[in-house]
Amino acid sequence: MNADDRRFAVLRAIVADYVSTQEPVGSRAIVDRHNLGVSSATVRNDMAVLEEDGLIAQPHTSAGRIPTDKGYRQFVDRIAAVKPLSSAERRAIQTFLEGAVDLDDVLRRSVRLLAQLTRQVAVVQYPTLTRSTVRHLEVVALTPARLMLVLITDSGRVDQRVVDLGDVLSEGDVARLRDLLNGALAGQRLGEASAAVADLVEAGPPDLQAPLTTLATVLIETLVEHPEERLVLGGTGNLTRNYADFPGSLRQVLEALEEQVVVLRLLASSQDSGLVTVRIGEENEAEDLRGASVVTVGYGSGTPLGGMGVVGPTRMDYPGTISAVDAVARYVGEILTGR
Repeated sequence: MNADDRRFAVLRAIVADYVSTQEPVGSRAIVDRHNLGVSSATVRNDMAVLEEDGLIAQPHTSAGRIPTDKGYRQFVDRIAAVKPLSSAERRAIQTFLEGAVDLDDVLRRSVRLLAQLTRQVAVVQYPTLTRSTVRHLEVVALTPARLMLVLITDSGRVDQRVVDLGDVLSEGDVARLRDLLNGALAGQRLGEASAAVADLVEAGPPDLQAPLTTLATVLIETLVEHPEERLVLGGTGNLTRNYADFPGSLRQVLEALEEQVVVLRLLASSQDSGLVTVRIGEENEAEDLRGASVVTVGYGSGTPLGGMGVVGPTRMDYPGTISAVDAVARYVGEILTGR
């Protein structure tokens, strides 16, 4: 191999050993543990170049070196392939997620899986209503003057609202309202549904004008214009282990996770389903996450429904983490879009 490839092999060895042992890595350890086919003197020279380039650093007077944020970035950018999950792991993921009974259960299971597979903190964003489309709107008569609206999206999200009409409706009128609303809303993106509802009120039959107006107001105000942003977190206990030697960083990461706006902003930037994004240390805009790495991806078929990922120390198993985040996101997307 040429000098550049050899130095990257040395960097890769330092990353692997430091992630595994959490101890600075010396040239002798690299020669003993990795079959690079070169002497300790050559490795020391390569380490000197890597240090000069800012890719590794000497934390104290020992001979060992640790990767810097810049070194992790070069490692992540140049890894040829992520660590593949075994067929048994993939079957276990699929079986575990497919056993979920509803959207809430799918997302709860997802964070548990990610936390277990990566040993980091896992976070999943609920599907945002503005990215979803209406699969069906059910109108149920609770009493002749009270209806329940049940909005079901393509992501499996279900929202219910009870509406008092003030006027009594027949079963036939309720059926007509159901057909009118579904005809206007089914297949519509929720971000565009308010216009469809407003148009329906104007074009609807005169004898249903009053109940249509009431139902439209409820739909627009509570289901369309104010989508709820929610997060599910799992594996927060992993932080204690991962940051045992860095209590200051632990406190900062916990504070960042408590600020859901920070995490939502990270997940919202995962615009492409299947494209894993890795932010390392100083690359994170949030100051409290400058001592962490964040691996995120969008889930869903085509346009992502939401984002998911993990937060942990820069000293993480990047190939394994990227593979786990990607695999879980794919299965979640398949399950939700297939519901």
